[in-house]
Amino acid sequence: MPLDRPDRAARNLLGFDKAPRDTRVVVAMSGGVDSSVVAAELAAQGFDVIGVTMQLYDHGAAVSKPNACCAGRDIHDARRIAEQIGFPHYVLDYETLFRDAVIEEFADSYLAGATPVPCIRCNEKVKFQDLMALARDLDADCMATGHYIQRKQGENGPELHMAADPKRDQSYFLFPTTRAQLDYLRFPLGHLESKAETRALAARHGLAVADKPDSQDICFVPDGNYASVIEKLRPGAAEPGEIVDAQGRVLGRHQGVIHYTIGQRRGLGIGGLDTPLYVVRLDVEKRQVVVGPKDMLATRIVPVREINWLGDAAFDSRDEWRMAVKVRSTRPPREAVIRPTGPTSAEVELLSPEEGVSPGQACVFYELGGSRVFGGGWIWRGD
Repeated sequence: MPLDRPDRAARNLLGFDKAPRDTRVVVAMSGGVDSSVVAAELAAQGFDVIGVTMQLYDHGAAVSKPNACCAGRDIHDARRIAEQIGFPHYVLDYETLFRDAVIEEFADSYLAGATPVPCIRCNEKVKFQDLMALARDLDADCMATGHYIQRKQGENGPELHMAADPKRDQSYFLFPTTRAQLDYLRFPLGHLESKAETRALAARHGLAVADKPDSQDICFVPDGNYASVIEKLRPGAAEPGEIVDAQGRVLGRHQGVIHYTIGQRRGLGIGGLDTPLYVVRLDVEKRQVVVGPKDMLATRIVPVREINWLGDAAFDSRDEWRMAVKVRSTRPPREAVIRPTGPTSAEVELLSPEEGVSPGQACVFYELGGSRVFGGGWIWRGD
C-alpha cells in the first residue's frame, strides 16, 4: 500500500513532478516505529532518503531510560534502521539548542504558574526550524516526519488537516507549523486508519522496532516528576506557602507552587472538608495555591496570543471566526467564537465552558465539522 497520497497532477507520492530516485527527502528519525516506517517505506518506493536524528539531551543519562526519544537507545535504533535499509544517517548534537529553546522556557513557565507544553516548542523551535534548515542544506526537496497529521493540497496551497485516526492525531502539537514550513514538510502516516497499520508496515520491512512501545511523557522529565526537574534547573524554586480558598482563608501549607497544576485535586493535604476542592489558580507572587469547588474551574473566555494562522484570509480581516477549538491535547474540539484583538492575538469564547483551562497550554483552531487545522495560539492569564 502507498504510504502517502500524492498532490493533484503530481508524478510521485511526495508531490513532485519527477521520478522518486531524483527526489531527495530528509526523514526526521526519532528511533521509534513511526519515523522508522516512514524512512523504510520511502526508501522502498525509490526515493533518495537521508535519515537525521537529533540528540536532544544527555546521552549518558538517557541510555537506560525506556519510552523516551532522541537520546540513548533511540539513536542506536535509528542508526540500525538506516544501516539495515541502506541509506545515509546522521546524528546531530542539539543539546544546547534544546536546553535553551525548550527546557529553560519550560522551567520559567512553570515558575510563573503556567502549565507548559514543551513538545510543541520542540517542534516549533528545533525540529521545524533548525532541522528543516539542515534538510535544505542537504539539497533535499522536502522533509518527512512520522507525525500523525495530514497535509492536503487546497485551492490556495497546502493545508493542515487532522489525522485520519483521531486516537493518533497530533495536530494539537503542530499548530505553530507555518505556511512556509507546511510547503516543505510531508507527513506520510497521516492517512493511516490505525497504529496497527504502521506496525504492520514495520513488520513487513523487517524492522526490529515494529513492536517498540510508544514514547511516554516528556522526554527530559523522568517518571513524570516535573517538580524535581524544575528544582534541579532552578535551585530554591520550591518555596513553601499557603493553600487558600477563593476568599483568602488559609486552609493549609504547601512545599512549592511548582508541585501543583490547575484542576488538581489529589495531594492537596487539606482533607476533612465536606466539599472536594481543586486547584483553581496559582498565585506565584504571593506563593499561594488557590483552591475551590469544581464549578470554579469552568472557563468560558480564553485569552490567546502568539497565534499562528493558517487560514486563507488574514486572521484580523474579520471581527470573529466561528470554529472548533481544543484547549488541551486530551480534549475533543469544542465550538467557539474567536474574536481577533490583533494580528496574532484573540479572545476565544467557548460556547460550553471547559474545566481546567490553564495558562501555558495551547488553544488550537479547527474547521467546524471538518478536519482542517487553522492554527492556534498560547493561552495566557490576561489582565
